[in-house]
Formats: sequence, C-alpha cells, structure tokens
Amino acid sequence: MTSLSTTDLIIIGSYFLITLIVGLVMTRKASRNLNEYFLGGRSLPWYLLGMAGMVSWFDLTGTMMITSFLYMLGPRGLFIEFRGGVALILPFMMAFTAKWHRRSGCMTAAEWMTYRFGHSRAANWMRLLTALMYILLSIGMLAYLIRGTSLFVGLFVPYPPMLVTAVLIAICAVYTMLSGFYGVVLTDLVQGLIIIVAAFLIGFIAWQATPDLAALNALAERVTGNAYWTSSVPHVHTTMPRGYEMYETLLMFALFYLLRNVIGGLGTGAESRYFGARSDRECGLQSMMQGLLIAFRWPLMISFAVLGLFLMERYFPRPALLEEAAAVVHRHYPDTPPAYWHDVTSDIVHRPEAAPAAAAELAAVLGPTWKEKLPLVSVYGTVNPEQILPAVLINSVPAGLRGFFLVAMLAAMMSTLTGTVNQAAAMMVRDIYQDRLRPGAGNRELLFASYGSAGLILVLGFWMGVNAGSINDLWGWLSMSLTAGMFAPQVLRLYWWRCNGWGVVGGTAFGCLGAIAQRIFAPALVEWQQLLAMTALSFASTIICSLLTAPPPRRPCGISTAPRAPSAPGVRSGPSCRRPSAPPTTASTATTCSRSPSSCWPRSRCS
Repeated sequence: MTSLSTTDLIIIGSYFLITLIVGLVMTRKASRNLNEYFLGGRSLPWYLLGMAGMVSWFDLTGTMMITSFLYMLGPRGLFIEFRGGVALILPFMMAFTAKWHRRSGCMTAAEWMTYRFGHSRAANWMRLLTALMYILLSIGMLAYLIRGTSLFVGLFVPYPPMLVTAVLIAICAVYTMLSGFYGVVLTDLVQGLIIIVAAFLIGFIAWQATPDLAALNALAERVTGNAYWTSSVPHVHTTMPRGYEMYETLLMFALFYLLRNVIGGLGTGAESRYFGARSDRECGLQSMMQGLLIAFRWPLMISFAVLGLFLMERYFPRPALLEEAAAVVHRHYPDTPPAYWHDVTSDIVHRPEAAPAAAAELAAVLGPTWKEKLPLVSVYGTVNPEQILPAVLINSVPAGLRGFFLVAMLAAMMSTLTGTVNQAAAMMVRDIYQDRLRPGAGNRELLFASYGSAGLILVLGFWMGVNAGSINDLWGWLSMSLTAGMFAPQVLRLYWWRCNGWGVVGGTAFGCLGAIAQRIFAPALVEWQQLLAMTALSFASTIICSLLTAPPPRRPCGISTAPRAPSAPGVRSGPSCRRPSAPPTTASTATTCSRSPSSCWPRSRCS
C-alpha cells in the first residue's frame, strides 16, 4: 500500500492546526448568546454564506458516490444524481422560499412552525416533532458521511478505518462546539478555496492523461463493459454491474428523481444560513453564488472517474481477477455482510499476520501489490466503484500534490459534517431543551447544552455509520424515503391556508414512521417505489388530519404580529408587512396569521 510522504503529512497537519486555531479564536464571540452561536449574529455577508452553502453540499461521501456512478456510466451518471446531487432545489430558494423563512426572525425550522401556526397545543407538539425529525435526518446524514469517510481513509493509513474516522470526527467536534456558526462559515471559506483549486488541478491531470474521446470510450468499454460511456443520453435500459441492477431503467429513475426535486424544492429554505442572512436580497445572492460554485464539483468528479478507468485497467487487466480475489475472502470469512466487507478487507491489508492463509492466497491471485488492489474488490467480485476516488488519489496523484487533494476531500467532509451538526444542535437546544425542559435557562447553561447536544448527535451518527451498508444504499433511503416522508408538511404549510398544526403533526409522524418501517421491514424496495409510497403517505396524512381538525385562526387583513428579522447596520431590509399592528417581537413568542398580506405570506387570503 502506498504511504503518504512527509510533505503530504505536513500539508494535512497544517490544515487541521489552522482549523483548530480558527475554532479557538471564534469561541469568545460565539459564546455571547444563542443568536451568535447558531446564526453568527445574523451579520455574516452573503458571499461567506454562499461559499458555506457550496462547501456544505460538496461533501466527501457524496463526491465519492457520484464519482462511482460517473465511473460506471460516464456523463449519464448525472441523471442518477437528480435525486439531490445536482442542486436542482436551489432555484426555489433563490426565488422565494429562503426569503419567506428569513422574514420570520426565527432560528430553526421547528421554531418557524410556531411562527406559522401560533402557540396552540397542536403547534407546540408540531414544533417538538419537527425538531425530532430533523435531528433524526441529521443523524442519518452524519452516518452517511461517516461511512463514506471510513471508506476513504482506509486506503491511506495503516490503522482501522473507523478509528481514524473517529479521530477526524473528534477534531470536527472540537471546533464546531467551540466556535459555533462563526467557525463553520470561516473554515468553509478556506475549505471552499481549496476545493476549487483542487478541481482545476485534477481536471488538468485527467485532460493530460486522455488521448482522445474515441480512445477513452474504448478504454471504458474494456474496463466497465459499458459501450456508451461517453454518451450523455439516458437509455431506456442501461447495463449495470452487480449490486446496482436497480438503476438499469435509468431514464425512469431520472424522471422520478426530477419529480422528487420539484416537490421537495417547494418546501425548502429553512436552513441556518438563510435564517442568519442580513436581508431578503442577500438570501437570493447567496443562493446564486452557491449554485455557481457547486458547478466545480462535476469536472472534479468526472476527472476522478476518467483517471479511475486508467487505474483499473492497470490493476485488473483480467476481470476474473476480481472474482477470484472476492472468492478468497468469502472462503476465509464466510457470510460477511456487505456492511462489514470493507472492514474485513482493510483488516487483511493492515494486519496480514492475523490471516496468513488469506493473505498468501490473495498475493497469489493479485500479485505483489495485492494490498493496494484488495480494497477495490467488492463483495460481488467486481470493482467497488465507491473506492475509485481514494484509489486514484493514492495511486495516480504525485506526492505533495496528493496531500493537497487529501485536504480538499477532508475539507468537503468536515464542512458538511459541521454544518449538519450545528443545525441539528440548534434544534435540540432551542426547540427541545429551552422550549420544553428549561424555559428559564441562562446563556451559560444554554451554551453548555449546545456543546452536549453536538457531542450526542455526533456519537449517534457515528454508531449508525458503523452499522451502515453501502453509502449509495444509505443515501438512497435518506433522500428517497425519509425526506419524502416529510415532503407534504413542508410544502403544504407554505401554500395551503387550510393546513393546520395537527395536519403537519400527522403528516410528519406518519411519513417518517412509514420511512423507518420501510427501512426495517422492506429494505429491498426500489428507490422510486420508496418515493411514491412515502410521498403519498405523507400528503394523505397531512390533508386528512388537517380536514378532521379545526382550521387555523384568521385575523383581520393587514394585521400580523410576525417579527421582522433584524438587519445589520447599513443594510437595506427586504419588504415588510403592510400596516403592522405592533413593533416586532422576539421570534420565540411570535405568532402569525394565515390571512397576513401577500408581501409577508406566500398565499394571501385577504379580500
């Protein structure tokens, strides 16, 4: 196995040191109050928030997963990532949904529910349930990130992958808990610049390695068996390797993924960087910047996929070698489930003395470089496409530059992880601890509760990641089942005046419980079937529960007690409600009316 050079280690160590210093420097400013800790005092400029949004979507696990589809399918891999990786929901945020949430002056998506529906019994339960569901979704996202990180680091260090991942998570936890949203955004700026430079560099390396398009397509056919690798047209039937057969109807999947983005996009905007924006205009500007910068992700990933083709042809000139190597592992470790396959192969690589017979057989099959090749063998006896990105980094990028790329990929992981933890911890503290358990808690107590919440969320995410299967399988369930179970309440709360608190409670509860039940009792359900089932269940539950209970209260036209999000000095605020009846109040006590004017509410019922 190729080891990291001294230059690589210095680059990586310097990056982690700078990250920790930023966290320590911003600790004092972040500890003033919850508004400073979770939203940066609503004073951060749009370009920093736009960069933070881009980096938070540029996660390591997703980058590895999309690279795997680009390796298998070529440019057509884009269509599978219609389910979330191509940022199709950004136009909704840029046009209106982000502004609607910012105007509330709230801190979290759960608190926004009481802004919309008041402080009735149903609204209070809805706030609690929304917080719990978002926290569950965040833990699932962390598990997805952690599982991908363990696959990534397993090729680089001679230690158990989960142990190394735990160390990385601990570093993230320290600066996230200390510096709050300030540390997240400032480190995202550095991480974003590193990622953009890395995209240009790896693109240049791939361009130099490729003779011409015809030769590339011939190479791809030899390595992957895909005769249409350079085509960007989705076919009705697409040949896929074992473990990915469900995507053979690629065109149908692309249509369902597109539908998922349209439905889901209508209910977006409840993110920390929008609640913390300085004005309505800056909500749109940061969304535009995020969309432009996220485009750098695609040339980076297709470059890794192209270099992966050259590497796999060099490593496995005969596809039968993969089947023979997998058979050796299965013979010595029978009944190994897919979730633990990578752990088993990593253990053989790093501790061959613990399994001398298996190591000897693998060396006979794969040759003297078997330690470099074994992590690329999947449980099905094919190339493990989810390992293409780290394999290219360790074997096709020169020393020194390799350390820079490693920093870029780790930065992608850390930025997504810290943003997810910050938002989930905000809900745990604001909407559960402060709202339900300790309404009179002081600032110091709330900050310590924030530290504890972030730590607990990370521990649960790590435990779930340890027991997860493939990263694609986990991401498919998160994006097509669990989030689909929350579609209806997130959409109807914004557009249907008759939607009330009990409707949102019912839609969220039935949708999410249905997604969890599907994962337990029907895990083999195809992704488009998960989407249809959970979306239908969510919408039916929301509509039925709303119609069976009293409608939301109505107020005279033009009267609204909704707060205005504070603007920074010298920054022009967005449109305000007409004829406010009272000065703005705090977000935690605000209520609004389903008949408030159209400039404040998406659907006006004023006559």
